[in-house]
Amino acid sequence: MVVPLQGPGGVFGPSCEAVSQLVAHDLNAAGGVLGREVAIEVVDGGAEPDIVAGRISELVSKGHIDAVSGWHISSVRNALAPVIAARVPYAYPALYEGGEDRRDIYCCGETPDGQIAPALRWLRDNLGIRRWFIVGDDYVWPRSSMASVRRYAGELNLDIVGGRFVDLGSADMAEVVRAALRSGCDAVLMLLVGHDAVEFNRACAAQGADESFVRFSPLMDESMLLASGDEATRRLFVAASYFRSMVGAGSMELLDRYIDLHGPGAPPLSGIAESCYEGPQLLANLIHRAGRLTDLAPAEGMAYESPRGTVEFHPDFTVQPVHLAVADGFDFDVLTTLARH
Repeated sequence: MVVPLQGPGGVFGPSCEAVSQLVAHDLNAAGGVLGREVAIEVVDGGAEPDIVAGRISELVSKGHIDAVSGWHISSVRNALAPVIAARVPYAYPALYEGGEDRRDIYCCGETPDGQIAPALRWLRDNLGIRRWFIVGDDYVWPRSSMASVRRYAGELNLDIVGGRFVDLGSADMAEVVRAALRSGCDAVLMLLVGHDAVEFNRACAAQGADESFVRFSPLMDESMLLASGDEATRRLFVAASYFRSMVGAGSMELLDRYIDLHGPGAPPLSGIAESCYEGPQLLANLIHRAGRLTDLAPAEGMAYESPRGTVEFHPDFTVQPVHLAVADGFDFDVLTTLARH
């Protein structure tokens, strides 16, 4: 399980590790994978991508791991892809820019067409938001997503009035907020990871920016709300396939089992951490369907039930519910389920 234990994404680490233990527990309670017990090896996905890839390659070469999953950014996925191909299967459950078709990589995270585009439409139709400022960390996911956003803006008759790409983990967010205020935008699209988004939220609160524009993020979870503080999450909208506050059998059972395993003092269960449940479950489904650990060759349209609801997996895309929520203190109020773009 490759999860960030340092850097901007380190805020996700404790809950990702806790959920990784839960998914191993649940898979083993169901008989394991092909009759074998599931064990978790945590690798720090917050390190430099080449270091992460080197560690995974070493573990595969020594026969210590049979599969890879976990939440980590696309730069790490790109480093892992060549060292994993034709060796072990790799489930990538994090939201990402889309288009992944390399061998032995199975993606089940949200993509811009099912997450960003319909949220932009909803915010336009329900709040009249048309003028957007975009801030993103300077790496693969924000850069590639930005190309999609420009296309959506044209289709939805929206204006992009400004934007800024910032260094991952070292940006002056106060200056970015000032630039957004100068742009006269109705809203800011945040393509920021972990603590970078937290710092942007805090800078918005310090400058009273929530009075001038709303914020929308496809990468914001309950741990980030907690780190931002109540005053810093006003008028903040988020799109995701899972929120802890969702009412549904799968989501509520996940929370119950999480608390049963770790107790009430566990790191808060979050949408990002749920990805670490999703990835191994996808791998288990693919492996059981194939009857082997490698060369899984997933069947078209394989569907399974998860805390997100029904997930329909295809080799080049995933169909799953995506919801729009608004921050309410340290949790989310789910407003609607979005229609795919």
